[in-house]
Amino acid sequence: MSLRVPFNALTPGEDAAAVRAAIDRVIASGWFVLGPEVEAFEAEFAAASRVPHAVGVGTGTDAITLILRALDIGPGDEVITPPLSAAYSALAVMMAGARPVFADIDAERLTLDPSAAEAAITPRTKALLPVHLYGQPADMRPLEALALKHRLALVEDAAQSQLATADGRPIGTIGIAAATSFYPTKNLGALGDGGAVLTRDAALAARVKRLRNGGQTSRYHHEEPGANSRLDEMQAAILRARLTFLPRWTDKRRAIAATYRSALSASSLHVPREFDTGHVYHLFPVLTERRDAFQAHMRERGVETLIHYPVPIPRQPALESTSPAMCPIADRVCSQVVSLPVYPGLSDQAVSAVASAAAGFKP
Repeated sequence: MSLRVPFNALTPGEDAAAVRAAIDRVIASGWFVLGPEVEAFEAEFAAASRVPHAVGVGTGTDAITLILRALDIGPGDEVITPPLSAAYSALAVMMAGARPVFADIDAERLTLDPSAAEAAITPRTKALLPVHLYGQPADMRPLEALALKHRLALVEDAAQSQLATADGRPIGTIGIAAATSFYPTKNLGALGDGGAVLTRDAALAARVKRLRNGGQTSRYHHEEPGANSRLDEMQAAILRARLTFLPRWTDKRRAIAATYRSALSASSLHVPREFDTGHVYHLFPVLTERRDAFQAHMRERGVETLIHYPVPIPRQPALESTSPAMCPIADRVCSQVVSLPVYPGLSDQAVSAVASAAAGFKP
């Protein structure tokens, strides 16, 4: 039987014993919401991310929304964000009551184009929300300058970029705050949903902690209308167990990506280049005008591929009420992009099989 390479594998592997021990520890404790596991994970994840504060929340989407709410960004305000991402980036802005405004992506980096972002600024603009897409950091230095020039909050969507750096600076330390996700497919994934806010700002961290728990200052005392968005003890314990493996898993993703880049250097596929050595390769996208044929070619050779993302966010019906601007570069990329398997559980044999199959595609 020929080798079959699934796109991802979400069951515990080398971390199985640590994950099992974490689960058993929580069950034995009898404490399941906002307890010692969450507090310990927040401290450990903040340290690993090289940022002073981490606040665990229910999802990565909630993390964005709660950051915006903590910054008093809401109805009547606009937040500039890219059209190429999971739709949750923009939906989170809407959940805060603000309007997402789409600025096109850089054709090579595939992240928010600073020039397009500047052109989208209006008197109602309150924040920039770049996405560190596929694990590739956004072009942060010009975005920082833009935020400073126009007195805008710079909020990082780091759902796909745990432990990434931009120009050597840790993600989450560049803007006022960063939101990340622990959805199971992420580089650091839970066995369920989860998210976190990273920030250097102690006051913002304190307000997010209050907002995630119904706006409570103490039990049954609600100072402001908050949300119910709490990272639970079970997921926090699992994430603590997996966090120790994350640096090694990140190195493996980078090694797999290097193999693919070498194999595809002369292929018919367009491989977006690595702009920053801080790239953590949550996904490995390639572009081809014959996507259907390429996916069929890979499928015939036992390799599963997926599309991230087939529909630009401005073209989603859910965003119609925001009168979104269309973004032609994102439209083109969404019609051509395909993701190759890049998870750290891939064997060397599987990596070679993926690289050989992709390199052999003839459009």
